[in-house]
Amino acid sequence: MASGKILVAQGGGPTAVINQSLVGVTLEARHFRNVERVYGARHGVRGILEEDFIDLTQETSHNLELVAKTPSSALGSTRDKPDVKYCQEIFKVLRAHQIEHFFYIGGNDSSDTVQIVSQQAQKAGYPLRCIHIPKTIDNDLVGNDHTPGFPSAARFVAQAFAGANLDNASLPGVYVGVVMGRHAGFLTAAAALGKKFPDDGPHLIYLPERTFVLEQFLADVKAVHDRIGRCVIAVSEGIHDASGIPVISLLAKNSEHDAHGNLQLSGTGALADLLCEEIKSKLQIKRVRGDTFGYLQRSFIGCVSDVDQCEAREAGEKAVQFAMRGDRDGSVAIRRSGNYAVDYALLQLQEVAGKTRVMEDAFIAASGTDVTEAFRQYLRPLLGADMPEASRLRANPVAKIIAAAS
Repeated sequence: MASGKILVAQGGGPTAVINQSLVGVTLEARHFRNVERVYGARHGVRGILEEDFIDLTQETSHNLELVAKTPSSALGSTRDKPDVKYCQEIFKVLRAHQIEHFFYIGGNDSSDTVQIVSQQAQKAGYPLRCIHIPKTIDNDLVGNDHTPGFPSAARFVAQAFAGANLDNASLPGVYVGVVMGRHAGFLTAAAALGKKFPDDGPHLIYLPERTFVLEQFLADVKAVHDRIGRCVIAVSEGIHDASGIPVISLLAKNSEHDAHGNLQLSGTGALADLLCEEIKSKLQIKRVRGDTFGYLQRSFIGCVSDVDQCEAREAGEKAVQFAMRGDRDGSVAIRRSGNYAVDYALLQLQEVAGKTRVMEDAFIAASGTDVTEAFRQYLRPLLGADMPEASRLRANPVAKIIAAAS
C-alpha cells in the first residue's frame, strides 16, 4: 500500500450501532503499520464529492469508544443514490487524495455504490480496495443471517409492543402500530417477541411478504375483539394489495413521494390513521388508537442489544482484516453457527448489490397474521441480555357480599 490512507463513510438510515462499525474500522486500522491516516467522509458519498473529510487518526481511543456506544451516524449520512457518473466523481476524489482503501457502512444502496466505485477503479487500473460493511434495520441484505442495526431496532419494537399491550389491556380497545419495512417484514415481525402470556398482543401481524386485503383485515380484527374484548395489531409500512400497490396509496387521498420518486412510507402517520378510521367506521369500535414508530426505532438510546453492538464492531474489524490481508473487494457478511455463534465472510459485491432479502416462508405462520416458532428462535438470541418482561397479578378473587345477599 503506497499512500497509507484509508477512507470510511456511513450511508443510509442511521442505526443504534453503526458507530460501532465505524470505530471498529478506525481502531483495527491502527494495528497495521502501513496505515498512516484514517479519514472519515462527512455525510456519506456526498462528503466524498465535496472533499469534506475529517482525520480520525487524531481521535483518542477513549473518545472513539464513547462514540461507538452512541446511536446514529457520527459522520453524518446521506440518502444520495449514486449512479455511474456520480461514482466516477467519487473515484476521482479518492484518487486525488491517494486513498487506496474505501470502506462504506450501509445497506443495499451502499453496497451498489461500492460495487460501481470498485468497477471504476479496476477500469482505471488504480489499486483501490473497496469493502462494504453491512448495516440496516430492515435486515434485508442477502447473504447475511442478519445485519447490524436490526437486532437493536427489533429489541425496541418488541419492547414497544409489550408496553402497548399492557396499556391496551388496562383500557381495552384496538391499537395499531406501524413499523418500518418497505419490502421486508423482519422488523414488524419482531413485535411478536414482546409476548409473554397467551392473550398478549400483538394479536395480529401484517407483513409486506403477504398480500393485504382490507376486508379480511377488518374480519380478523373483529374476530379478535369479539373473542377477548381488545386487539393489538403490528403493521408493516410496506403492506400492499395483490397487484403490489401500497395500501397507503389506496386509502390516502394525497400520497407523498420522497426525493427518489418512491412513495413515502416513513415519517408520516397516515397509514395508522387510515387503518384506525376503517376500524372505527366499519366495525363501530369506539376506542381505536394508532401509532407510527417512525425514526424512534432506528437510534433509540438505551435500548441497544449487546449482541448487536459486539457484531457491529466485529464487522468493522473484519472489514479491515479482509482488506489488508485479502486480494479482492467485497461485502462483509454475518453467518450463524450453532446456538448461538457467528462468523464473518467476504461475499462478492455482485452477490449483495441491488438485491433485497425478504422474510422466509418458514418464518411466517400459515394464517399470514403471525410468525412461527422458527422465527422466534431465530430472533431471540439477537435481542441481547436482560430483555424486560411484564408480570401480572394472580388476581385471587374476594367473595362478593352485597351481590351474594341479594
